[in-house]
Amino acid sequence: MAPATPLPMDPIAEAKRQWIAHGWADAADGMAAFSSVMRAHQLMYSRVDAALKPLGLSYARLELLRLLSFTRDGALPMASASARLQVHPTSVTSVVDRLEKDAMVRREAHPTDRRATLVVLTDAGRRLAEEATTVLNAEVFATPGMPASDLRFMTQILARFRRDSGDFTDPVEYPEPL
Repeated sequence: MAPATPLPMDPIAEAKRQWIAHGWADAADGMAAFSSVMRAHQLMYSRVDAALKPLGLSYARLELLRLLSFTRDGALPMASASARLQVHPTSVTSVVDRLEKDAMVRREAHPTDRRATLVVLTDAGRRLAEEATTVLNAEVFATPGMPASDLRFMTQILARFRRDSGDFTDPVEYPEPL
């Protein structure tokens, strides 16, 4: 959330100056980068939240609806949803509970694994995912506030950071068929 009136200076640049002045110059760039990403997250999340709030959705709820809508049959085991969304299983359970209460998803027994539960997208959930995606694309993603080339560069830098931090591995490159 941006302040009602922009600040007359960049507080992160001032913090970096103070870091250097206090003898932490070797950590100043890292502090400024981490602080900038966290503040950018706040600003981005507030835009997403404002777009989704009228639909009664949080981004976490939309992520699960969208993930299910991308599957072949609109269903995934809860554990797979947790892994793909990169969140703790308890968080997925909480999101599923709320979506199930609103009839956007339902739980079903897994057909071949008695230990697993499937979360299944309902028709209402599919419609809401489509509506919310249309709203987010129009109000946030199509006009993010920076040029496309900057977005691509930022995404590359953050992907490299995420990969190097153990968030994911590069996919295996398969040879071209003969």
